[in-house]
Amino acid sequence: MANAIKQVINEVAEKVKMPSTPTRLRDLIRQIRAARTAAEERAVVNKECAYIRASFREEDSQWRCRNVAKLLYIHMLGYPAHFGQLECLNLIASPRFTDKRIGYLGAMLLLDERQDIHVLITNSLKNDLNNPVQFIVGLALCTLGAIASPEMSRDLASEVERLLKSTNAYLRKKAALCAFRIIGKVPELMEMFLPATRSLISDKNHGVLITGVTLIIEMCERSPDTLIHFKKEHREVVPSLVRILKNLIMAGYSPEHDVSGVSDPFLQVKILRLLRVLGHNDAEASEAMNDILAQVATNTETSKNVGNAILYETVLSIMHIKSESGLRVLAINILGRFLLNSDKNIRYVALNTLLRTVHADNSAVQRHRATILECLKDPDVSIKRRALELSFALINGSNIRAMMKELLAFLEKSDAEFKAQCSSGIVSATERFSPNRRWHIDTLLRVLIAAGNFLRDDVVSNTIQIISESTSLQGYAVGQLWRAVSCSSGSLQHDGQPGDLDLQGATLPISERQPLAQVASWCLGEYGDSLINGHTNANEQEEPVVAGEDEVVDFIQGILSSSQSTIITKQYALTALTKLSTRFSVTVGRIEDIVTRFGTHLNVELQQRGIEYAQLFTKHVALRPAIMERIPPMEHKSSQQGLTNGSSGGGGTLVSNGDDNMLMDDLSSFTTTSTSHSAPATKDSNSLLNLLGGLDNFDNGPSAPVFTNSKASTAPSTSNLDLLDLLGGLDLSGSTLSSAPISGPLMSTPTGSSTSSLVNNNLANLLSSPTTQMSAAVSNSSSFLIDGFLGTAPTPSPKLQNVTAYDKNGLKVDFSFDRPVDNPNLVIVTLTASSSYGSTLCDFLFQAAVPKTFQLQMMPASSTVINSGIPVTQVMRILNPTRAVLKMRIKLSFSRDGMTIQDQDEVKNLPSALWQ
Repeated sequence: MANAIKQVINEVAEKVKMPSTPTRLRDLIRQIRAARTAAEERAVVNKECAYIRASFREEDSQWRCRNVAKLLYIHMLGYPAHFGQLECLNLIASPRFTDKRIGYLGAMLLLDERQDIHVLITNSLKNDLNNPVQFIVGLALCTLGAIASPEMSRDLASEVERLLKSTNAYLRKKAALCAFRIIGKVPELMEMFLPATRSLISDKNHGVLITGVTLIIEMCERSPDTLIHFKKEHREVVPSLVRILKNLIMAGYSPEHDVSGVSDPFLQVKILRLLRVLGHNDAEASEAMNDILAQVATNTETSKNVGNAILYETVLSIMHIKSESGLRVLAINILGRFLLNSDKNIRYVALNTLLRTVHADNSAVQRHRATILECLKDPDVSIKRRALELSFALINGSNIRAMMKELLAFLEKSDAEFKAQCSSGIVSATERFSPNRRWHIDTLLRVLIAAGNFLRDDVVSNTIQIISESTSLQGYAVGQLWRAVSCSSGSLQHDGQPGDLDLQGATLPISERQPLAQVASWCLGEYGDSLINGHTNANEQEEPVVAGEDEVVDFIQGILSSSQSTIITKQYALTALTKLSTRFSVTVGRIEDIVTRFGTHLNVELQQRGIEYAQLFTKHVALRPAIMERIPPMEHKSSQQGLTNGSSGGGGTLVSNGDDNMLMDDLSSFTTTSTSHSAPATKDSNSLLNLLGGLDNFDNGPSAPVFTNSKASTAPSTSNLDLLDLLGGLDLSGSTLSSAPISGPLMSTPTGSSTSSLVNNNLANLLSSPTTQMSAAVSNSSSFLIDGFLGTAPTPSPKLQNVTAYDKNGLKVDFSFDRPVDNPNLVIVTLTASSSYGSTLCDFLFQAAVPKTFQLQMMPASSTVINSGIPVTQVMRILNPTRAVLKMRIKLSFSRDGMTIQDQDEVKNLPSALWQ
């Protein structure tokens, strides 16, 4: 009893303390802005929230509107305001317009389709959609478009369809926008709104026109059938749009629609976008809009930003439809003028658009090559990156020398973040368009010198491969590399012209040019005798580079003893030094002493190499010349590295090309990795596991180990390691089936060699690369030796039929298959993703799921950006030990024109030959 009395007294006291009139919104804003610290701001907000809660409990309807308005402002500041949701519903039910306005605003801010309470608003929306006051109907339409769930959209779609036919232009405009949002939620309701679209694009009100065009664009992009419907009616739709656009261009000054001297640029942009959609792959519709596009391109004022926006949409429309060649040249010239604009945003847009259109009309873009190369000097990082990508796209056989001169100059002066991308791009371009092999080698050496340590692994391996292939230039290459690493002055020569390729960058310390040291070590190990004998000139007119045995050994010993040399570089150097023991005669004892010292090295890899190489000087002296002989020329393999790399995806059953974190532990619920996980599945992982929905027999059989790059816990047997004692550097601790990429050069021996030569060459190949890893299972010593060394090269597998796995939303994904004959249980799937609409797709993310009986590994994609004409490739390896029927579900995510699209599907047309 005493507690009840005390509570009543406290409530009365609180009522006395509460002001009779609540604080106005402007006063609350003034108090919050006057707070000097975050703590003071929180104190003001907490005090006001406490008062608003008390007012809600008292059901004070007089000041409910003001309190909700203040609560919405507090919500905008980031503070919790969920306790005002029911008050918003009360305001919506009020007959007064001012209350409804605040109530609907609160519903749009505080409610969404994930809130159960939003279902309560459906009846109020239906009542207000039939209200005689147009502004109340407009509020209901705005709220429905903002928070509509699929169920709410189905319930109220008929009301929206009725308002689309209203005689009130204000309501037609609002209804069209609401229909646009409803179609996004429930695409099957599209047919309901289709008849009303014809009247929308013939309306004279600009607001109705722009919303009607927006609605039609959404319909065409979401439904190919609807697009075909509008294309069949192009005799009515396209001329109507052309007439509206022509009137806008030729119309005089209209204060209602004028923006910086341009008549309604927003409507012009929307119409141009719709023309682009309707004219794609339609020659007749494209012919009807060619003239108006030319008029817009020539008559639009470029001094204001609104004019540039219209010209940009015009260019996109011209390049997207089947336009005339002269019109395409005009569009590219407009982009060329954009490159000269002082506004960085306009220059970036021009470069981005040229990158998308360069493959459609390369010759027209080539005219602006000098301006594009000038953008490489722009201080803005984004402009510089786009200009670099576009520069690589412009390279061909006729301009390779001039372009490489500019790109190499950029590589020398660029920041570290550009060196890896630029160097890989130069390597890919020179591989495709190099005029001769010597120029190719000189360019690669220039890249090694200029890029320093900011090089991808593919540059080192490609350079070694090119030098190995060029048997007549191997001595020349080792001579130029020796000049670079020994910091001598002078210059390389390009086709007999001195001074084209200097070696000033080679004066950097060894710690800043590790890739150069790796290539130099490999070449010295293979062709060091050419350097000693003076056979390092490409022709008789050049002076050869000569070095003594002690100088070469001193250089390699310096790499091995330097604390700044990486382990990979030391592995190259140690293998090279061991090889030189068969090519040198004076320094063999010194080499043996250096190699023997590595038997006690702290690094296990170097220690193993030191011990095993040392045995070639003691127990197996007779085998050393054969094992360390020069490897044969490497077979040519085109670089698969794109100009822009996606991030690694790691191995697993459900992986993506965007982030290693997508491989979550909870995926072990349907495919186990090498480490078991007992943690329960989280909500996010469950959403990923939904990819498996609808697949039958996915749970048959025990979980199989994932076919990944990670190391398994089972090591080879001791007997196998004893037999492979001489093979230093072979990592036999990997998983049973490992697909880790080989970072060093590894060669297959040509057929036709004798058995002895075959064994020696294979041993030499294995020892030539410090990072070579075995990719076959070690079952027993005899079978391993026979399969790994005496076996012949596998014959190519028969070609399997390609399939289209996905073709929707402007993205087409094709699968091509390859099955090695030596491993019929393995299927290599090459994914090719391309843009079917010709537009650029960004943030491309591909995921896949297979049943438990399969083992799936995904390699990283070549890029996360799909440009027009430049497909993105990604490789998947699927191991099918039980030869079961292959089923696969895929999930894709990408962005097009600023809109994120996510979709998932089941691949049902996989060829039966994959499991037979």
